[in-house]
Amino acid sequence: MALARTRSVSLLGMAGSVVEIEADISNNLPSFTLIGLPDAALGEASHRVRAATANSGCEWPTRKITVNLSPASLPKHGSAFDLGIAIAILAAGGTVPVNSIEAVVHLGELGLDGRLRPVSGVLPAVLAAARAGFGTVMVPAGNSEEAALVPGIRVVGAASLREAAIWHGAALDPVDVETITVVADGTSDENPLELADVIGNRDSIEAMVAAAAGGHHVLLLGPPGAGKTMLASRLPGLLPDLSDEEAIEVSSIRSLAGLSVGGVLPRRPPFEAPHHTASAVALVGGGSGTIRPGAAARASHGVLFLDEAPEFNPSVLDALRQPLESGVITIHRAKGVATFPGRFQLVLAANPCPCGQYGVRDAECTCPPQARRRYGARLSGPLLDRVDIQFGVARITSAHERVGSESPRVSTSDARARVVAARARAATRLAGTPWLLNAHVPGSWLRGADARLAPTVTRAIDRALERGSLSMRGYDRVLRLAWTLCDLDGDALPSVEHLGRALYLRRGIS
Repeated sequence: MALARTRSVSLLGMAGSVVEIEADISNNLPSFTLIGLPDAALGEASHRVRAATANSGCEWPTRKITVNLSPASLPKHGSAFDLGIAIAILAAGGTVPVNSIEAVVHLGELGLDGRLRPVSGVLPAVLAAARAGFGTVMVPAGNSEEAALVPGIRVVGAASLREAAIWHGAALDPVDVETITVVADGTSDENPLELADVIGNRDSIEAMVAAAAGGHHVLLLGPPGAGKTMLASRLPGLLPDLSDEEAIEVSSIRSLAGLSVGGVLPRRPPFEAPHHTASAVALVGGGSGTIRPGAAARASHGVLFLDEAPEFNPSVLDALRQPLESGVITIHRAKGVATFPGRFQLVLAANPCPCGQYGVRDAECTCPPQARRRYGARLSGPLLDRVDIQFGVARITSAHERVGSESPRVSTSDARARVVAARARAATRLAGTPWLLNAHVPGSWLRGADARLAPTVTRAIDRALERGSLSMRGYDRVLRLAWTLCDLDGDALPSVEHLGRALYLRRGIS
């Protein structure tokens, strides 16, 4: 009887738990039993491991093999346990030294020819192993660059099971194999679009700069061709570079989503623009088996742009209400609860009516009033109440085009410098609090003694609250926006002008 153990990682959302893999070989009829609550993909590991071991030139024990994944009560998903199971069996059979594998975390899927295939979620899995105190991880060679993004941990990349066994001390001769690599998805956000391409629409540009400075959500309402998509796609370029922690989090979400990560941390915020036919699972995340992050999670620390927002299913849009408020996406399933970061900036773009011509000069709207009301009602009041900036974008005329071509334009780099300076002022003011951006500050603090404004300054929004044209949440969001405008202007306290501009940006579509 022989027993060997090693480790792997089980992921549930962004959280990873270290799993102990135990392999026992006993003198009974040859069989293979895998226990420990595996899913269907993991349950098929016995066939992959057996064929990969034989085709790698390693000896397969012709006795009863029992593999236990502990803790047994934790659900295990996917094929990333293959390498750990195979190494544990080889150690129990005497091919690999038992003491060599105990302190190493193994991740990787085995092909039938013995090569190691890259798997999704390597980065968060290696992060979980590092936080659990492990110093060495073995991953497929195609995932080694991604795993190396985690500081302070030794990464061993293996192209095949035979190579992994040799590294652990097996008496085998090396055999060169072709490494299976991750196919790049071809996306890059390191070169942001230029804001100077936007002609005219000076107020709209200032609204997007304010949104970037304070982390505010935006609704852009205007006819087709007004430039809503152009403005939204340039918002990521106005945001500051990602910090190391944010970049690792963004890369971890991409890894969980099965997207390529590469060996360099991204520095520009992500931009996600799902189609209006997207389901709630595609937008927020979920799945019947492995829980995958949706577009909202992939946009964390960046921008989620929903073009033609009223064309989305209203129930799909309302699924964003909880992440917008808490900054966390929580997905409940019978076997567990997965959480993903959801601190993104939401940009909604909408036409004023189904035909898009309502309110446009020299254009005729063919929509009856009932159709316009029904179209606007697809964006629910509770969702819009969480959007700080609601701004109307007008179509550019030839006169605007001539004036815009002659007047100096705002470049992306200049606007980003203003945003960085405004965020620095907000961070200094909010030092000692858990918040960094104005959009994250709760209303109770804004209305408290630390940030309370004089009644003469807030008179306009006080009246709007009394009349019922502003909700209490809307009142707080106007205050947050006023503080952002104050930071952009470099002032110490918001003035009546700042409150007026904030109220205009909040209700600029009316």
